[in-house]
Amino acid sequence: MNLVRLLENGAREHPERPALIDSVKGKDRIVTFGELSRRVAAGAERLRELGLRRGQVVLVFQPVSIELYEVILSAFHAGLRVMLADPSAGKQFLSLCCERLRPDAFFGSWKAQCLRLAVGDLRKIPLAIRSGGWFPGTMRWRTDGNGSGVAELPDDEPGLITFTSGSTGVPKAAVRTHGFLLAQHRTLSHALDFRGGEVDLITLPVFVLANLASGLTSVLAATDLSKPGTPDIDAVKAQCARHAVTRCAASPAFFDAIQRSGKGLPSLEKVFTGGAPVFPDLLRRLRKELPDAVIDSVYGSTEAEPIAHFSADEADAETDSLTLAGAGLCSGTPVADISLRVIADSWGQPLGPFDEMAFDALAVPHRQAGEIVVAGDHVLQGYLGGIGDTETKIRVSDRIWHRTGDAGWMDEMGRIWLLGRCSEKLPVFPAPDGLPDQALRYPFAVECALRERFPGVRIAAMNWKGSRALVIEGEEIAGLREAAAALGMADLRYVPRIPLDRRHNAKIDYPALRLLLETH
Repeated sequence: MNLVRLLENGAREHPERPALIDSVKGKDRIVTFGELSRRVAAGAERLRELGLRRGQVVLVFQPVSIELYEVILSAFHAGLRVMLADPSAGKQFLSLCCERLRPDAFFGSWKAQCLRLAVGDLRKIPLAIRSGGWFPGTMRWRTDGNGSGVAELPDDEPGLITFTSGSTGVPKAAVRTHGFLLAQHRTLSHALDFRGGEVDLITLPVFVLANLASGLTSVLAATDLSKPGTPDIDAVKAQCARHAVTRCAASPAFFDAIQRSGKGLPSLEKVFTGGAPVFPDLLRRLRKELPDAVIDSVYGSTEAEPIAHFSADEADAETDSLTLAGAGLCSGTPVADISLRVIADSWGQPLGPFDEMAFDALAVPHRQAGEIVVAGDHVLQGYLGGIGDTETKIRVSDRIWHRTGDAGWMDEMGRIWLLGRCSEKLPVFPAPDGLPDQALRYPFAVECALRERFPGVRIAAMNWKGSRALVIEGEEIAGLREAAAALGMADLRYVPRIPLDRRHNAKIDYPALRLLLETH
């Protein structure tokens, strides 16, 4: 089934309801479900007029805007495949992406067209479509023509291909089929409690497709979404007031910045935060400021979104004390549509294929640390060309399990606790009584414990040339050395700034931190 069918259903049921709202030069633009459906059908016909046919690939470089979703949905409507790659990753990365998957067309803004001319492999793309203005050698994007019928597609037809930089530097391409996108929509709709007619402030663009399929109004946040830790608070709050926003899913850095600003959070009824560690102190602060709201942390990844969720109302003295002791971060119970297991940590070694009995033998008991693996209809089955499958996929009979690369353990209530990346294990330090076996082998367990004791301080635990090193951003802090020593961290190092990931501005960039320590 083509995902666009759900948009058509929404257009029939509530044609006048706003579907997408964005802000351009301080002015709101609103498109209803009925108008969006019409534009998407016309956009699909425009793509066909330009010579594109089912199965061909459109590389899209367009800021988060109404036009972005118009072209994505128009491509789906026509049976085309949308390719996305992060332009900030550099020209070489973009060239490698185009070598992996040759686009048949390029869609982008004026600025994106300039980038296209600057990168040889992008210049080779035979068709260039501009989203606005004029640019030499490009075709105009139009959605004012007549529409055409939706392409009927099987569930295994690829729809969306997104490139990320793998640990080896070779781009990995996540291939999302229409069946996958529909399964993800169903899971998100249930786990995040989508209700038709709700108004959602969008800071994580991946959720818009599920919103449109569920009849939610998506307000695209008027801020630089590549910098969630420094949002335009006044602009965002004004949007929320103008459009009566009721819910928001965002990076913890986004909510943390607004809460710490002292300007007050928007009056939201539902708050979902994830994509990076959600520390207990943030949940406590959000709950205090929004006492009547639903507040959940969400654990997931590019390959499986969502995996688990944890309500702020479940956080209590017991979970907080376990985090403080070094047990990691409680991420709640797995969502209904996913299978989750913790297996013996063999990260870095290929696993499988197995039969069910052999795979069951890999599982570790409750309260023992290991690798988190997941399976389900909304879990990515493989990467383009199989690059990355050997490291991250396990075939068990006729089912594929995904290795998240995260270490964790499961408690007696079936909740998953995160400990850190399997690839960043620390030298051995025995876990005190009451903690899961091997918990303190992982950096995140240490970082969470110290973050609870010293909130607001950015720290990173890492294996630095064979020692259990703790890197602290800023100057020495009273009591930190003693608390770190109790967790086996005797080697303390101070740096002006700990590098974070580009996407969420919240995860430690360990490779960049190692380079920093080499020169510091």
